[in-house]
Amino acid sequence: MTENWYQNAIFYELYVRAFRDSNGDGKGDLPGVIEKLDYLKDLGVDCIWLLPIYPSPLKDDGYDIADFMHIHPDFGTVEDFKRLMNEAHKRGMYVIADLVLNHCSDQHYWFQSALKDPMSKYKDYFVWSKTGKEYADTRVIFLDTEPSNWTYSPEVGEFYWHRFYASQPDLNYRNPALQEEMINIMRYWASLGLDGFRADAVPYLFEREGTNCENLPETHDFLKKIRAILDKEYPGRILLAEANQWPNDVREYFGDGDEFTMAFHFPLMPRIYMSMKKGDPAPIRWALENTPAIPDGCQWCTFLRNHDELTLEMVTEEERQWMWQQYAPDPKMKLNLGIRRRFAPLMDNDIQKMKQANAILFSLPGTPIIYYGDEIGMGDNIDLFDRNGVRTPMQWSAKAKNAGFSEGSTLYAPVIESPEYSPTRVNVEDQQKDPESMLNFMKHIVKLRKERPFLAGSRIQFIESTNAATLCVMREGNGRRMLAIHNLGESSAYVTLPERLNFKPQMELLTGTPVPADLKTYELAPHQSVWLE
Repeated sequence: MTENWYQNAIFYELYVRAFRDSNGDGKGDLPGVIEKLDYLKDLGVDCIWLLPIYPSPLKDDGYDIADFMHIHPDFGTVEDFKRLMNEAHKRGMYVIADLVLNHCSDQHYWFQSALKDPMSKYKDYFVWSKTGKEYADTRVIFLDTEPSNWTYSPEVGEFYWHRFYASQPDLNYRNPALQEEMINIMRYWASLGLDGFRADAVPYLFEREGTNCENLPETHDFLKKIRAILDKEYPGRILLAEANQWPNDVREYFGDGDEFTMAFHFPLMPRIYMSMKKGDPAPIRWALENTPAIPDGCQWCTFLRNHDELTLEMVTEEERQWMWQQYAPDPKMKLNLGIRRRFAPLMDNDIQKMKQANAILFSLPGTPIIYYGDEIGMGDNIDLFDRNGVRTPMQWSAKAKNAGFSEGSTLYAPVIESPEYSPTRVNVEDQQKDPESMLNFMKHIVKLRKERPFLAGSRIQFIESTNAATLCVMREGNGRRMLAIHNLGESSAYVTLPERLNFKPQMELLTGTPVPADLKTYELAPHQSVWLE
């Protein structure tokens, strides 16, 4: 393992069920992922993040885990998992997977044992109440489906606690035996070669009366404990925090470099969309100017979309209403406090805007994550239930059956059929041959980014522009400087750089064109970005 390999890496979030079906049963699987590793390597991916692959009743797409120590039969076997680790590592790629610490499925034998025998040791693996009135200051996350964080169990005659669906009872971290169970689960997967864990929903592990039951000191103490064990027994493995919180709260999850290695930067993501729609760099600047410094060896993960709704928890109520008006005009596009649409539809299927959004993301500090299919501009299906509309089969080919995803006759979900996003218009095979395609742009920008490790660092300088609709950022390190200019507006922008910068670029990197030595004013088309070096 290269030390701090994750800091200048490109991550790829991969939904195994949707990626490639190797056996014709209509569901993607681990051998199918192995088939496509060379595609990911060619894209420039350094680390694959696997969404849950464990046995589950799939009421929450696998985040309701019924057995933490095995592979869902739809996806293959533990031997398939080991083979995936070996094949990825052979190619110099890393693999991380979800570690769902907060809860399990109500079908897990721990919970089923608690229901059958209230004297069982497993009852204390969960959080119970005789009244269901405790922790009243705690918000309900799944507002659209759950009226409360408590659900009554007639078998036990008590209420059990859950921060998500009622089918996902929260685990009781005040029980040392439960803590040890979860630590051993982490050890097991690390021993099979996994390079790290994306830890799901970490702010909610502990509860305490009189608090909102988020970000409690007890939670941080446990997370430091698992980091210490991981560092000692499996050095080089990473922990990535899913903590959908404000930057100052997320900062706490890095500890003193002794808690999480990485954390998602949730507040930045919606503000990229805001800035592009408003033609105003202020939201992006605000997000970064309000991002605290983090310890050496830690890193932010940045992203445009993922497998969930585009969350609007980290914006004001006024901003949330505005985002819904702009990006979710159809009520079916809304979910909880977010928007259940994919990246390309959010960008009006405009390749110029799609390229710009990525040019912005890749010019900012952090490690970027690509969500499967977004590299080719896949569409969504808002008629599917819940978040499933952004989890449809990967579109490999216009010619092959089921877009090259599967030879099966019945699929876990339909391939996108809408004319502008169907496989005849959007697929890997055709885009590989088209030098102007979204896929080839992504390959190019990934390569540019990885060749410039300083872009992953935290040093950023905002340059005041002669045009209010432009975001100008100076990035520098290792004796090199790059200026990214992003015209966020709907009309052409003319930008003259301040003389004091003493910046004389020789090359525009995104197009690979030389810059004339005497050029003082740059003209940018609507939603054009330039990287000047």
